[in-house]
Amino acid sequence: MIRGRGATLKVALALTVLVLLVEVTSGLAARSLALLSDAGHVLTDVFALGLALFALEQSKRQGDPRRTYGFQRAGILAALVNSAVLIVIVLGIAIEAVRRLAAPQAVQGGIVVAAALAGIAINVFVLVMLRRHATNLNLRAAVLHVTGDVGASVGVVVAGVVILLTGWTYIAALLSLAIACLIAYGAVSIVREAVNLLMEGTPAGIDLGAVTAEINRTQHVTGVHDLHVWALSSETTALSMHVVVDDIPLGDAEHLVRNLEHKLCDRFGIGHTTIQVESCHPCGDIFHGAGEHNHPHEHQVFTSAPPARPPASGSSAPPR
Repeated sequence: MIRGRGATLKVALALTVLVLLVEVTSGLAARSLALLSDAGHVLTDVFALGLALFALEQSKRQGDPRRTYGFQRAGILAALVNSAVLIVIVLGIAIEAVRRLAAPQAVQGGIVVAAALAGIAINVFVLVMLRRHATNLNLRAAVLHVTGDVGASVGVVVAGVVILLTGWTYIAALLSLAIACLIAYGAVSIVREAVNLLMEGTPAGIDLGAVTAEINRTQHVTGVHDLHVWALSSETTALSMHVVVDDIPLGDAEHLVRNLEHKLCDRFGIGHTTIQVESCHPCGDIFHGAGEHNHPHEHQVFTSAPPARPPASGSSAPPR
C-alpha cells in the first residue's frame, strides 16, 4: 500500500511540475500577472507534494534505540506543515481578492484561459489519483493544495467567461474568496486532526466508550482501567490498558489477551496493543495521569518480613 502511495505521489509531483512550466511559459508569453501569480501557487503545490513524498519515504524507516516506533509520524508532521502553509496562502488570496474588489482587473486573453484549462485537466487527474488514498492525513493535506490550484484555475476560466459575456469584473475576486473559504475550512480541519494525533489524543474514528464496552463484554474480564488509545500515524492505531480478570490459569489469561487483540483489531482497526492482566492485586485505585508513576514505591506494603541476616561468624547472638 505504501509503495502504491509513493508511486502515485511521484506521478502527481511530475504532473504538477509540468503545470508549473506551462503556466510560467504562458504567463511570460501573454505577459499575464494573473497566470504568473497562479504559477506561484502551483510552486507551493510542488513543495507540498515533495514534502508529502519525503514524509512517506521517511515513514518506511525502521525504528532505532531513540525512536522505537520508527518514523511513522513523519506523515502527520508533513500534514501539519502543509496545512499551515495552505492557511497562509489562503490569507494571501483573501487579501488579494479584497484588493481586487476595490480595483477590479479584467482577465487577459485566450492564452490565459487556455493555460488555465490545461492546468485544470492535469490537476483533476492528479486529484483522482490522490483521492484513492484519502484516509492518509499526509496525502489529504497534499490533496487540499492541488484542490486549491484547481479552484484557482476554474475561477480564472469562469471569471473570464462571465467578464466576456457581461463585463462584470467583480466575479474573479468573489470566486477567489469563496474558494479560499472552502480550502481554509479543510486546512483548519487537518491542522486540528494533526495536532490531536501529535498530542496523543484519541483518533477521530475511535469511540472510547465503545472500546471499553467491547472489552468488558469479554468473558472473564471484570474491569478495565488505564486505557489509552492513540495513533502512531494516521493509519496505525495503538492501545494500552490494564484488564482485571477472574482468577484463571496463566494459559487461559494468555488466550484471553489474544482474543481481545483480535476483537479490537477487527472492530476498531487497532493493530498495536499492550495489555497488562491483573487478577489478585488490581491497581485500579492508582491514578495514572500525566507525570504520575504507575506504582509509587514510597507506599509499598510488605505482606511478609524480609529474611533475617544470619549471625556473623563467631558471634554468640542466639538465632531469632
